[in-house]
Parts: sequence; C-alpha cells; structure tokens
Amino acid sequence: MSGNIALLEQAIAGARAENRAALVAYLPAGFPTVDGGIAAITAAFEGGADVVEVGLPHSDPVLDGPVIQTADDIALKNGVRIADVLRTVREAHAATGKPVLVMTYWNPVDRYGAERFAADLAEAGGAGCILPDLPVEESEAWRKAAEQHGLATVFVVAPSSRDERLAKITAAGSGFVYAASLMGVTGTRVSVGAQAADLVRRTRATTELPVCVGLGVSNAEQAAEVAGFADGVIVGSAFVKRLLDHGDSLDEGLAAVRELAADLAQGVRKR
Repeated sequence: MSGNIALLEQAIAGARAENRAALVAYLPAGFPTVDGGIAAITAAFEGGADVVEVGLPHSDPVLDGPVIQTADDIALKNGVRIADVLRTVREAHAATGKPVLVMTYWNPVDRYGAERFAADLAEAGGAGCILPDLPVEESEAWRKAAEQHGLATVFVVAPSSRDERLAKITAAGSGFVYAASLMGVTGTRVSVGAQAADLVRRTRATTELPVCVGLGVSNAEQAAEVAGFADGVIVGSAFVKRLLDHGDSLDEGLAAVRELAADLAQGVRKR
C-alpha cells in the first residue's frame, strides 16, 4: 500500500478552501498506554483536528519541553516500540480516514532502516514523517524511500534559518513545512509572537508548500492569531497536558482532548 501524502495535501488544501487554517494535533504513541494513545488521537480528530502527528517516544528528546518529555518517559517505561507506533498510525487512520504522520528523531528510523520504516509506515496508512533533527544534506536516502512509498517528508525551519537555508530546506521537503515559531523546546507560551509571522513570510517566499506553525499554541485565541498568517496551526503540549492532568481517568482525559480540539478548531476559523 502506498502512503497517504495526497490525503495530507487534501486536508490542508480543504482547510484553505474554507478560508481557514488546518488544525494539526500532536500526541505521542504509547501514552498513557498504546490503546489510550490511539483513543486520544481519535478524540482529537473527533474534536476537529484535520491532521495528527504521532510522536515516536525518544529517550533523549532534545527539542521537547517538560510536558512531552514526561509523556515520553511514561510511554518508554511501558515498553513502547516502533511496532506500537506503527499500530497507532494504522488504527487511528483506519478509525477516522484522516491523515496521520509520525514525528520522530532520526536515530530510531536509522536503526530500524530507512527503507523498511518508509515501507512499514506506508503500509500502516501513514501520510509521512516529520524529522526535526535530520539535516537536509543527509536526507537523500530517506527522501527517496519516502517518495517511493508515497510519504511526505516534512522538514522544520526556525527563526534562525537564513533565507538561502530556508530555500534549501523547502526545496527538499514535501507535504508542508513545519515552522518552529521560536527558538527553544516545545511547550505552551503566553504569546506566539511576531517572529513566527516573519518566519512564515520568509518561508513562503521560497516555496509553494503550505507552512504550518508549531511550538507555543495552547488556546483558541493563539490559534486564531497564528491562523491569521499560517496555513496550519500545530498544537502538541496543550493536548498532552490534558491527558496528564486527568491521569487517573482516561475517559476524562479523552473528553478534555476532544474539548480542546473543538476549541482550537473554532480558533483556526476565526482568523
């Protein structure tokens, strides 16, 4: 089976046709359990997410803030494996028909085998992969495998990226460009700020790909602000925090995820 890059592109284009930004949610696989993680992704879609990124938990998540690190630790202590991540993608996509990507550091994919990972992710119905720490210069083997299996390769750009660097990164990517709104690790912020708008403007000057902004968005007001200048709004820590806050009750956690997705879905429509 080929991957679902077309489904991803349609989801973002469909949002644009409705004169809004796409809502992209992030949730780690295996948290609070593998089944609980699948249910959480389904809840995010039910609430109004257009796309979900499934995190592959990593023991040294250098770009992730404390909330996602805590969730990753729980998943790893429970023994989550790449097979569980692929099962999460498969079941979440099968239950909703919506585009599901994997967000992962490069090391686990490299160890698993790039070609094998691309084939298995496509077979699971995945739409692509976000690889925040894979330099474009070292990405050719992965990109070839991803393209062959119909997967998007999403690269991350940051406010520190110079214009010529942006052009190099966006030329190599597919699906969309992930614009990190600020320097530093993931987490909710009081303000997402002008830096993000400037980065989107500079990125758009180099590519026709949609530009989605992540890092810092946690409520409808911030989602509306980012939706005013970006093609997609990416929210991660705020969803994970809802599950952590309701650690004693998965049902309450799922309801909180659904509610946050609905709130953010309204936000991206108010741009």
